[in-house]
Amino acid sequence: MFKSLFSKYLSAFVVIIIVCFSMLLFIGYSIVFSYASDAKTDGAREIAAAVADNLGTTDPTEVDGATLSKLLTLASAGNDKLAVLVTDAQGSVISVGSNYEVKLSSDLRLPEEMLSVLRQGEELTDSTAYSHALGTDELIYAGALIDSTGAFEGAIVVYSPSEIIALLYTMARTVVMASLWIMLAALIAVYFISERVTAPLREMRRAVKDFASGKFDRRVVVHGKDEIAELGIAFNQMAQSLENLETMRSSFMSSVSHDLRTPMTTIAGFVDAIRDGVIPPEKYDHYLGIISTEVHRLSRLVSSLLDVTRIQAGDRKFVMKPFDICEMGRQILISFEQQIEAKQLQIEFVCDEENMMVLADHDAIYQIFYNICDNAVKFSSDGGVFRVTIARMADPKNKLQISIYNQGDGIAAEDLPFVFERFYKGDKSRGLDRRGVGLGLYISKTIIAAHGEEIWANSVQGKDCQFCFTLTEHALPRD
Repeated sequence: MFKSLFSKYLSAFVVIIIVCFSMLLFIGYSIVFSYASDAKTDGAREIAAAVADNLGTTDPTEVDGATLSKLLTLASAGNDKLAVLVTDAQGSVISVGSNYEVKLSSDLRLPEEMLSVLRQGEELTDSTAYSHALGTDELIYAGALIDSTGAFEGAIVVYSPSEIIALLYTMARTVVMASLWIMLAALIAVYFISERVTAPLREMRRAVKDFASGKFDRRVVVHGKDEIAELGIAFNQMAQSLENLETMRSSFMSSVSHDLRTPMTTIAGFVDAIRDGVIPPEKYDHYLGIISTEVHRLSRLVSSLLDVTRIQAGDRKFVMKPFDICEMGRQILISFEQQIEAKQLQIEFVCDEENMMVLADHDAIYQIFYNICDNAVKFSSDGGVFRVTIARMADPKNKLQISIYNQGDGIAAEDLPFVFERFYKGDKSRGLDRRGVGLGLYISKTIIAAHGEEIWANSVQGKDCQFCFTLTEHALPRD
């Protein structure tokens, strides 16, 4: 996978370089060739015109060969890469003038198709086909010599070695060499860049395989602050969440197994004892009461598990209706009367008004309120303060804050961020919380979130603990 990713990067970069330099070479070739051809053609036309003016209407065959050669040489003196030759009316070369060594065949003559064009008074420029026919490097210009009667007397031909082709070859070679060096540098850069991109991905792939094999403590090393680093950070956060979830799942399985096994063992033991006659009839009520308590304990466990299942599936619906949250608080406190008296707790119930209406699902809020108060009573110190406060919030103004405070062992700082997680239990020794399975606060947070409200906890270990949640106030109609 990652090799193919590297190959894609590399192939794309190579193609881009090749295309760019090919376009650059083509554009450079077109510009240089066009400019050089136009400049040479104009220069050759001027040379041919100068030779024609010097000859006038004189038949070139009547001019002395040495004189004619000197004339042609002088005409091409402005450019040491041009040669000028003059032919008679039949196309045979009479004389050649040049500032560089010229090698022409002794029986050289212009092709008939070239002569036919020149006899019609037309000129030829940059004709590759005629260049090959003449055996020259590059034909630049060819024009006709006309006498006073308008008859064709011969031709003036200007040509040069293929210096444009040589220039273009040099330019192409330079561009190709530059491309190769740039491509080599690019390959090195792409290799290291791709390695930087793919190395963390490879490590993440190995980490995922480790996770699949059950190694939930696996993490990836994060370097830098780019997108890949952010992905690595997100991966580690996900891994931490999965590890926490796995830890809670294991703890949950242990808790559920214990909570199921303990009451079932108790029930089965007492039922068998009653059936076998080990327990006398006069003690049946006592032991049947214990069996009833354990059955209710199992019922609460199953109910909590069903609540979690319904919440996760989105099947639990909430009916929003106005009700008095202060009255609900009073009823819940009364239901804990025996536990409160047993611990001799100092009860404080504070409301801004005697009756305060909220808009929420009555049963769901009762479940939350009751569950938090149950925990507060259970973990309160003997003789400690147990306070329920219902007050309006300053911001936003339409919110009420319900706070349940108790003095007791509190929650450890390292446990506080996780108290609302599924299956989490701070009392891992199960010394105090023998009935819970770590689902109550998770269910509470889920219900509060479904209402669009907030819930949180504050605690100082060994001193106190306070749980708070918000509800939307429902204003009573005025008369």
